[in-house]
Amino acid sequence: MSLMNIPFQITDWENVPITVVQGTTGTATMRIKQHGDLRIRIVEYSANYLADHWCELGHLVHVLEGELINDLKDGSSSVLKAGMSYVVSDGLSSHRSRTVGPVKLLVVDGGFLK
Repeated sequence: MSLMNIPFQITDWENVPITVVQGTTGTATMRIKQHGDLRIRIVEYSANYLADHWCELGHLVHVLEGELINDLKDGSSSVLKAGMSYVVSDGLSSHRSRTVGPVKLLVVDGGFLK
């Protein structure tokens, strides 16, 4: 993990470029701010989104709008509604996101989750 000093700054997310990633079904639209190994994202999943991979990385995820379904490779799943969050460290679970309706998330990840 690299420690850094980040001076006070404001992000107008509407002015951050968009990256679109295709899922197995649906799309993930992301706006990404990178500060060293700290990554902050606003992610919008389309309706009927299913991630195209099992993720092993750590995240702090907060649901801003909609309902996020997280499947774990062990067969369990959870539903997070707007106002709910989850956290997981790198390598501690294989997880995958899916949606029924559209979902908007704030996602923070980086070396501090190793």
